[in-house]
Order: sequence, then structure tokens, then C-alpha cells
Amino acid sequence: MNILFVHQNMPGQYKELAQWLGARGQHRIVFLTQRKAPPDIPGVEARVYAVHHRPSPKSYALSRVWEEAASAGMGVARATQALEQEGFRPDIVLGHVGWGELSFLRQVWPQVPIIGYFEYFYRPTGGSVGFDPEEPSSPDVAFTLQARNTVPLVNIEVVDRGVSPTHWQRDRFPESFHEKLYVCHDGIRTDLLRPDPKASLKLKRLDRPLTRGDEVVTFVARNLERTRGFHMFMRALPDILRERPQARVVIVGGSETSYGAKSRHPMGLRGEMQAELGDSIDYDRVHFLGRVPYDDYCTLLRVSRCHVHLTMPFVLSWSLLEAMSMGAVVVGSDVAPVREVIRHGETGLLADYFDPTAVAAQVVQVLAAPEKYAGIGAAARAHVVENYDFLTRCLPEHLRQINALVPDAAKIDLSAL
Repeated sequence: MNILFVHQNMPGQYKELAQWLGARGQHRIVFLTQRKAPPDIPGVEARVYAVHHRPSPKSYALSRVWEEAASAGMGVARATQALEQEGFRPDIVLGHVGWGELSFLRQVWPQVPIIGYFEYFYRPTGGSVGFDPEEPSSPDVAFTLQARNTVPLVNIEVVDRGVSPTHWQRDRFPESFHEKLYVCHDGIRTDLLRPDPKASLKLKRLDRPLTRGDEVVTFVARNLERTRGFHMFMRALPDILRERPQARVVIVGGSETSYGAKSRHPMGLRGEMQAELGDSIDYDRVHFLGRVPYDDYCTLLRVSRCHVHLTMPFVLSWSLLEAMSMGAVVVGSDVAPVREVIRHGETGLLADYFDPTAVAAQVVQVLAAPEKYAGIGAAARAHVVENYDFLTRCLPEHLRQINALVPDAAKIDLSAL
């Protein structure tokens, strides 16, 4: 079978699926991306495409998102025309709809089935926008968000089928979308992301490695920003560090802003929070690691006694599922879609996003009595294995959806799964 993946930042949500398909060696797989140095995935041919046009910085705000999306879509269309001339016609296309890359594929391949990844639909209420009073919405937010939603509104007519990773994310989309959308996560390799009681992590400021025997509190995000609750976590630290004198806090994340408004502080949100909290935090026991290699990230989660995952209602983070897969006891914010994954007192602990004192109290309890909460870490792993494991849960469903759209001769054999 010929398979085409499309994602501006290869591999994106297709990391596991592309690797699994490529490793079989039974398909020709091409991956279109804007990423200048795409990762090397065995069995997968990366092709870098150029956007067709760059909007002017002075372009109209309500049309700029579509202008950018149309530019990406036209870039993909040109790249697929080149693939067609080379003799490559896919049996199936899988791509993220969020940046408009699939928008014009029907003009190139009218009969090729397409499965689109529908990650998020913006609404002025019920999600991250307007959730935190510290990030007040613009009076024009309803207009700007509807303009942003032009991209999925166009692409629902382009795809034959769509996928959303959680029920809450699916339900953000209009009901008219739902008959085309199935719910299935990208999948977590729980066979690889396992607890390791012997794990240890060396930090530069310490004379010995941290282990599961230490009171390690972890916080992980792509970037340290409000959407992922970094400011609320920082406000919880004075209580945690005061109540647990042996606690060590390890924070992973970049200093940029992926979602929401940027901090006005010259040193970003971290600098803003350090200025706000002053000497109420003992920074000798707080370690900012920035972004770290994936293996180090996994080791950190394996030594974590309590992992804090604070987020506004937004897309479900891989790091939450990965932490749970490695047996971490998670204190998470009581918001959707975290509640799809964490049942309070069973697979994790939930706390009010806006109450750092309550967050701190939960963390302190876990640090003080690890034996009492060990069962939660084990139950968290079991829940992720049952519902989000890539090989046994998510992969079979994604392959069934692919097989439902391709000719019999191209169907993937599911008997060996």
C-alpha cells in the first residue's frame, strides 16, 4: 500500500503509527512536512514542502489564519502534484487538519480517501480561552476564534473520516462533524514506558543521584506557560517546600509560549513568577532543566514521587499519559480532558486549578505517605495500558479505520496484532 502522511512538524501525532508501518517494510510511505530537518524514521521517506505564500504582517487579522492555512494547503498540493508526476499515488492520506495542509488535496486526488486529525475547535467559553482571569479575553474573541475555525470547517468536507484523541476534544467540534469523527488517542508505548524502581537521575547541583526514595516533585510542559498551569504550580511551591524540607522540585520545559498570551516580563513567565514570589521559594531545592532529551525525561518521571500536571481545559498532553504509564502518582487540575484520564482517588488526584494551596496540600500528602498512594500509581498505569496503549488499543483501531477506506487488495492484515 502507498501511504501519505501530512504534518507540518513531522512526525507530530503520527510518531508511533508511522514508525510501526515503516518497520513492517510492506508499504511505501511518504511524509510531507515543513520541518527543515525531519527525523529519520526507517521505512518512511520524508519530503519537505514549502508554503506557497507568506501573509503580510499587516494583513487583516480575521483572514490571516485562513491565508496562512491556504498557503500551507497550496504548498502541499504542489508537493503532491510532484509526487503524482513521479508515479506515487497514495491509497490513503493521513494528516492534521489544523494548519490547512489537507485543504486542496481533493483537487489533486479526488478519489483518494483521507483521514484527518481534528485536534481542537476554538470556542469563546468552555476551553482555554477566557478560562483564567489573568488572561482576559479580547472583546473581539468570538470573531477571531470563528475566523480561526475556518480551517476545520473547510476540512471537514475534505476528509472521508476524522479522528480526535479524546471525547472532550471531539465534542468541542460542531455536532455536524461527529458522524465523521472517531475517538482514539495516538497511543502510548506502555511496553517501553514502564516503572523502574532502580531508576536514578543525576543533577549538577547534587552530590548524589535522585531516586524513588527521594521526595521528588516533577512538573513537565513543552513550555512553561499559563495554559499548562505553570504560574499556579509556582504559587504552590512555597507551601510544598515549607511542609516538606527534604523535597526536591524538578521542572522541565522551554521558555517560549506555545498557547495563549506571552508574559510581558522580559524574562518570560518564569521571571514573572520569580518576581512575584520573591524569597518565599527556596531555589536551592528547585531545579529548572529546560528541555531535556527524551530518555532523561523518562528517567525523571520514573523517580518522581509526585508528578504535578496543571492545565487549562485544552488538548490532552502526552506527558500526562506517559507519567501515568511509568507509575507516577499525579496531582492534576480538575478540568476536561484530564478528567477523562484521572478518576480522583483511583488513578490520580484532582485539585482546583485556581487553588495553589489545595494543589500543595495534595502534593504534601503524597510526599509524606508514599506507601499510602503507591496503589494509585499502579492503578494509573493499568488504566493507561487498558485504554491508551499503542500496540494493543490504539493501533488496532486506527488500522481498522484505514482498512474501512482502502480497497481489499491494500488492506493491512490485522490477524497478527
